[in-house]
Amino acid sequence: MPKMRAAQVVSAKGPYQVVEREIPEPDAGQVRIRVQASGVCHSDSLTKEGHWPGIQYPRVPGHEVAGIVDALGAGVAGWSVGDRVGVGWHGGHCGRCDACRRGDFLLCQVAGLIPGISYDGGHADYMIAPAVALARIPEGLSAADAAPLMCAGVTTFNSLRHAGARPGDLVAVLGVGGLGHLGVQFAAKAGYRTVAIARGKDKEALARRLGAHHYIDSQSQDPAAELTRLGGARVILATVTSGKAMTATIGGLGVDGKLIVLGAADVPLEVPALPLLGGRRSVAGWPSGRAIDSQDTMAFSVLFGVRSMNELLPLDRAAEAYERMMSGKARFRVVLTMGA
Repeated sequence: MPKMRAAQVVSAKGPYQVVEREIPEPDAGQVRIRVQASGVCHSDSLTKEGHWPGIQYPRVPGHEVAGIVDALGAGVAGWSVGDRVGVGWHGGHCGRCDACRRGDFLLCQVAGLIPGISYDGGHADYMIAPAVALARIPEGLSAADAAPLMCAGVTTFNSLRHAGARPGDLVAVLGVGGLGHLGVQFAAKAGYRTVAIARGKDKEALARRLGAHHYIDSQSQDPAAELTRLGGARVILATVTSGKAMTATIGGLGVDGKLIVLGAADVPLEVPALPLLGGRRSVAGWPSGRAIDSQDTMAFSVLFGVRSMNELLPLDRAAEAYERMMSGKARFRVVLTMGA
């Protein structure tokens, strides 16, 4: 039987192992994808460290996948062998459970729709995916560029476009890292007056290259005061994992302003009640999106030249790629390539 490589996690908190497996066959409603690129995301730690209950090991992580449809299962319509597709964190389409109807992507696991958690993900030469989870990759976007857009990209793009801001409004992006460097680009290209907030003056040049109109150094400036001086933010997109840093920006929201939390904060946010009441301000979270949202993200990225800044490593170095991502040293996304 033909073989493929797969970078699997053997147990909770266990090591990565690159092993040979048989190439799988798609069941009804599924497709097989020849993977070309697979992004390494912080959410891979849910599998690697065993934080998500009920994972069956060994498991292949990877939910930022780009590749080519290689085979179709029975009943698959609308897709053909040779189509360029992406697969990301997917849920909320079927309506069979309360979590699905609420759009709770973290809890919707009906039909096993979370790659790398509910079923084997993209850190392999081939993977099987539900046809409903596919997003079409447009011309002009390479596999390595498309892969991070399937999670980091859709999370920032989709949250911004549903935030209620209009072109010309003040929109701040807290953090200029793996999520934030995409958030700044999306905000600027969407016509918002874009503010980047990060620690240290050394990040200002990059933030402005990405499209930021203003930069706030949170080490030497008060982010809330600076945002207020600029007129108050309609939206603050919090891409960091520091609850303290998020809390420090809340006072910079304008009337009807919204803090959108994308990063999993290390400590609870401290939200003062009076500013929320007096200015109709709010704090909200946002997950990634459905397949069509990923498709929209990629289309916007091609149209306006938004690109993820990636470090590319071969599949055989999956363990190294994961450690580099988790260390925070990567600039800014790590993507595994399959060499095919």
